[in-house]
Amino acid sequence: MLDTAVFDELTRLYPSIGEMTPDAQHLLRANLQRATAPAHHVIFDLDSPCSLFLLLYAGSIRVIKPALSGREIMLYRLEPGDSCVLTASCLLGRSTYPARGVVESDLTAFALAQPVFNRLLDISTPFRALVFNHFADRVADLMQLVEEVAFGQMDQRLAAYLLERAPRLEATHQQIADELGTVREVVSRRLKQLEQRGLVR
Repeated sequence: MLDTAVFDELTRLYPSIGEMTPDAQHLLRANLQRATAPAHHVIFDLDSPCSLFLLLYAGSIRVIKPALSGREIMLYRLEPGDSCVLTASCLLGRSTYPARGVVESDLTAFALAQPVFNRLLDISTPFRALVFNHFADRVADLMQLVEEVAFGQMDQRLAAYLLERAPRLEATHQQIADELGTVREVVSRRLKQLEQRGLVR
């Protein structure tokens, strides 16, 4: 059974838990298992089976889509209070992962096995809300990403990326390229142009 203080913090991070009935809360609390992983650990990968639903407690995960060429693009980032829509989708569809999840900063999460996940979906409207409310946000984010990749100029995307993280960014050119879905050479060339114009240092 999960410690009361930890469960209270999870309830703060995921307010829907507080709206669940006492029986549903007890079922959740009795079946959550603590999971930890260090930074850079691959927590799920392409075509790997999906059997656990995670509630993030501390740390973060980058969900990326790698290509055969070695390039990759970041689909979204998960932080405490978030749920992974790909995980929920895989659990519901009994399918494998179509992307990779990499721990960005040391992770503490609580895992829920698929049978209990399914049971809570059946009996608890607030738990269903916890799972599905993130779908709308993530789909909107992914649509914006598709639009940026398909129609956005790399200069504009890089500028927006830099502004979002201003005034100081600690990342390699390769890391920036990975997040923007391009190659390192393109990022290096664009950054050099911005530097020559006095816009970055």
